Amino acid sequence: MIFSQSPELRINPWILMGIFCLLVGPFALSFNMNYPDEMYYRDAAVEMMRNGDYLTTYLGSGELRFKKPILTYWAVLAGFKLFGVNAFASRIFFLLAGAATVGLTFKLSKILFKEEKIAAVSALIMAANPVLILSAGRSIPDVLLVLTMTLSALGFAAYLKNDGPIPKWAPWALYGGLALAFEVKGLPAAALGGIGIVYLLLNPWKRVSLKSLIHIPSLLVSSFIALFWFLAMWKIHGPTYLDSFLGDQVGVRVASKSFLVFKHGLIALGLLIAMFIPWVLLAIPQVKSSISKAWKENPQFAGFAFLWALAILGMSAMTSVMYERYLLPVAPVLAVYLGWILINGEFEKRKMGLRIATLIFFTLNLVLFGGGIFLAIKGHAMWAILFLILAVLIYIGRLIWKGEKLPKAITFSFLLIFPGYTLFTSLISFPHQGQQFSEFIESANKNFETIGFKGNNHTSSKIRMSLYPETRLTNLEKIGWQDQVQEFKTLIIEDSFYDSLNQEQFQILDQSVNWSSKAIPDLINTFGKPEFNSILNKTGKKFYLIQKKP
Repeated sequence: MIFSQSPELRINPWILMGIFCLLVGPFALSFNMNYPDEMYYRDAAVEMMRNGDYLTTYLGSGELRFKKPILTYWAVLAGFKLFGVNAFASRIFFLLAGAATVGLTFKLSKILFKEEKIAAVSALIMAANPVLILSAGRSIPDVLLVLTMTLSALGFAAYLKNDGPIPKWAPWALYGGLALAFEVKGLPAAALGGIGIVYLLLNPWKRVSLKSLIHIPSLLVSSFIALFWFLAMWKIHGPTYLDSFLGDQVGVRVASKSFLVFKHGLIALGLLIAMFIPWVLLAIPQVKSSISKAWKENPQFAGFAFLWALAILGMSAMTSVMYERYLLPVAPVLAVYLGWILINGEFEKRKMGLRIATLIFFTLNLVLFGGGIFLAIKGHAMWAILFLILAVLIYIGRLIWKGEKLPKAITFSFLLIFPGYTLFTSLISFPHQGQQFSEFIESANKNFETIGFKGNNHTSSKIRMSLYPETRLTNLEKIGWQDQVQEFKTLIIEDSFYDSLNQEQFQILDQSVNWSSKAIPDLINTFGKPEFNSILNKTGKKFYLIQKKP
């Protein structure tokens, strides 16, 4: 049962994965929070659907883009093929990848320790990882990278465990996971994998023979998977694509100034600790004895976790721009290590700390729920999400009252923040510009084969999806876009660029308008009142659908 009556902390990983999808889904499977880089993968997948070329990736302007390998594009494309070209389809496999990462974290712990409670705590830690949750709601490579690297970590764990022979599946998981990770992100996956393999060969506690690592069938299949797209691009487009790929992987992303490297290293360390709050705080009281005990039990895994943590910190420090998502690939391994430390330190006995952590998140959820009720009274009612939040709040409240399964209560409380957040972002973000223009075109019974676009390219991606397949939307260039205008009879243009046109040549067919962040207090205040539309039109960001006059 999802809401088990047993006071013991037990986790069914499949149910936890389902809870992850249920609570993160409302936030992830729409454009409540649109991450800028998603446009590269959505635009390319739309173009793949249009032209039938499933290997070559394009920008919204029609230019070629080779900065990332193919697997992320295919994840978006698969969603489009199965569910149509829409927000849900563009993100569904990324949400499932996030949930699967939680399940693999549970499996990773079971391989290493065969103790149900360590596996349960490790999975709960990973399910409440904010970087995993945010990445599961974005159609960009990071959640696919952590999933495939965790699959590879299962293979590493099988070589590092204390008892029994190495299972036959271990090299398939190790090399297959690395091959898929290479097709997601490229060189970072190869670097982590190479470091891990060297560690298997050289660590003094449980060295692995080179012979046991040379498994020809898995190496051959994995090599084909890892190199397939790269060889295909070389054959189709020649060496030019490789310059673009390497420029992104080791060019603009690698910092050369020592101060910047030091600064990013400190930021990365701080973020790595922060993504495991409150769990790291709960480990502090017995941390020294817990780490010592863990080291004696399985020094080879402790060394592996420490080495991968250092490796990801080093790679993050070397980037010219530091993002928290760069740390995600090693998070499941560190979650297992932290779960191991917590169980060794008997953290469940520290009821006060567990209750305080749960109450902080629980209180935040009460505030969000109250805000959702306020919006419902004013006319913005999302009853399904409100009832979901209420049911989970009642369950968490019961656990807090009885002092049972508090680690589960922490994770559920943290996950519940995201559907609560959706109650507000749904009001601000929808209907987005693509929905608004699509509704107008359908109601007006108009047909536009091609439309030029000038404005924020992240917005163009949402519009492009909404108008597919009847209309091809093409982004105009940054420089000289006024000259390109002559190529299109119809345009969608952001209000900040509209003044640059000779407006006498065009007629406005429709306009989209969305909330301005600066005006949110006034808009919420007047929501449902006659003056709302006046404030929205005065302050909102507008895009105009315009057509040349005959």
